[in-house]
Amino acid sequence: MHVELNGTTVLVTGSPGFIGANLVLRLLREMKSGRIISFDNMNDYYDPALKRERLAKIEKTAAGPVSHLFVEGNLADREKVRQLFERERPRIVVNLAAQAGVRYSIECPEAYIESNILGFFNILECCRHYPVEHLVYASSSSVYGGSRNVPFSTEDRVDSPVSLYAATKKSDELLAHSYAKLYDIPCTGLRFFTVYGPCGRPDMFYFSATKTLAAGGTIRIFNYGNCERDFTYVDDTVEGILRVMQGAPDRRTGDDGLPVAPSRIYNIGSGHPENLMTFVTVLHQELIAAGILPASDRLEDHVELTGMQPGDVPVTCADCTPLKRDFGFTPTIGIREGLRQFARWYKAYYG
Repeated sequence: MHVELNGTTVLVTGSPGFIGANLVLRLLREMKSGRIISFDNMNDYYDPALKRERLAKIEKTAAGPVSHLFVEGNLADREKVRQLFERERPRIVVNLAAQAGVRYSIECPEAYIESNILGFFNILECCRHYPVEHLVYASSSSVYGGSRNVPFSTEDRVDSPVSLYAATKKSDELLAHSYAKLYDIPCTGLRFFTVYGPCGRPDMFYFSATKTLAAGGTIRIFNYGNCERDFTYVDDTVEGILRVMQGAPDRRTGDDGLPVAPSRIYNIGSGHPENLMTFVTVLHQELIAAGILPASDRLEDHVELTGMQPGDVPVTCADCTPLKRDFGFTPTIGIREGLRQFARWYKAYYG
């Protein structure tokens, strides 16, 4: 079912987070009319200055034909979320707000239950009582756990999570499917694969490794360098979200006279996993090219190989065939170009 973006109200939760901010910027540049509502609690899981930087860029871009409103609040605050839906009546909802991070879920599990379970439940309830054309929500490649079926397909069973973060994301998929079935809400979940890029999350490996390298420190490479990740540049991720937003699952009735759940899941990843040592080598080269590291710097002086850590997996790889089939899109931006853009931004931002 085609969903028209122009002339409608779009709610993006988790903006000005990393992916959310880039999505809002894209919408502001391409929509010809309408309204965008950003919602975020601006917590300090990582440096809030980066969120303020993204929000400032959004507000500067919002001088065109599409209006923008930022609302600060917590998704777990049911009444705050209800009032937002009552007042703004969004027709499209993109739920990107979540407590992210596999390792942090081991240290602070309650944050994941509050944000990823209770917060998403509040979104679903509002989509039920204030009907929307399409709910798009963020899931994660983490739901695949230690699956040996490579590439990871959305047809695979994903009932063996290796972290609480993954368990909450799988729970979101189940909740969305049940609400789609019960209340005929078109829902699409997106399993993101290691999204990176300029002004990203400092807790991500490429970002923290850059800070460590710039300070002359040592970075730890887990599984003795034998990890592979499906790195996805943020612009590719946003392109996938944008296309999916405009194509909601069709509503239809089954033989029993009840709705057939208008619910789908897609992977958004490159489909070409990179060895972590290769990724770090390219990152190191681009940091030198950007002037962050001296030309004489040697990567081998900064690397410590170590074993696996709890909650981690050896490989991630996305099967994006359904995304290409239904929306004609496959991510194309490689790590060389993506890390070059990140390194240039890092140099400009941190000096």
